[in-house]
Amino acid sequence: MDDDAQPSPAIRHVELKAVLLVVLTALLLVGFVVFVLYARGAFERTQTVVLISPNTEGISVGANLTFAGFPIGQVKRIELTADGKARIEVQVPVADARWLRTTSVFTLERGLVGGAHLRAFTGNLSDPPLPDGAVREVLRGDATEQLPLLLVTAKGLLENLERITASDSDLSASLANLRSVTERMKGRYGVLSGALGGEDNAKKLIEALDRTNALLASLSGVSDKLGRTLDKTDQRVFGAGGVMDETEKAIVQLNGVLGDARESLKKADAVLAEAQKIGANTSAATEDLGALRAQVEASLRRLSGLIDEINRKWPFKRDTELKLP
Repeated sequence: MDDDAQPSPAIRHVELKAVLLVVLTALLLVGFVVFVLYARGAFERTQTVVLISPNTEGISVGANLTFAGFPIGQVKRIELTADGKARIEVQVPVADARWLRTTSVFTLERGLVGGAHLRAFTGNLSDPPLPDGAVREVLRGDATEQLPLLLVTAKGLLENLERITASDSDLSASLANLRSVTERMKGRYGVLSGALGGEDNAKKLIEALDRTNALLASLSGVSDKLGRTLDKTDQRVFGAGGVMDETEKAIVQLNGVLGDARESLKKADAVLAEAQKIGANTSAATEDLGALRAQVEASLRRLSGLIDEINRKWPFKRDTELKLP
């Protein structure tokens, strides 16, 4: 042992310095924790939004509630309600709660790839703010829920497509018939050949149409002739100097003759009456009766001639019986 070695000088106030170091370290730890809690929003004022969903598959505590792609809330608790639905409590900072309104819509979306997402949509920001503790239904948009139905539908569609495109399917038969029709349409008579089944049937139809046109032309000529004949007949019968005109004149003459005959018969009646009263002067009455009878016979002959004239001018015949007294 070296006698010249000197003992190191003692540090002054070692205990105090140690205590100060421990206190400073503790203060740094507490400050760090407080800073972390502040950064995490532990001291920020929040409000609660309760979301009700049929299930929360893909959602866990700590998941974010987003609005326009920005996180505005966080899931703090998930539990089941009495009716078997999921109750999701979301804490939203008061500063971000201004994006939520009474008309806001909340959705739980789950794509084919990735987890589920809680999203909020607000159509009108001028609506009243969403109150603290509000309960809202969640609309689900799960693409995987429709995947089995989509696969079944696609399978049925593929089976139907395979059945339709088979060589013995109705579609193949229809296409074959259509091909044969189009081949017939390439012939001389075009669409008529395709519609009627061949060129022979189309030719027969065209010939029938030609004969029909010729017949219509012939009927048109006959109609013109008939029209001219009817015009002549109308002129002959109803025109000036025609049958009706002559008949009217004959009827006027007949009325005159009948009037003369009527007067002669009245005279005959008077003479007969006079003859019955006067029996002495028989010869004179007989002479008067003979003259009257001659007048009646003359009137009857004139009437018979007039009737014959009417029968000659107008083609009808009627039996006329004249009874003498």
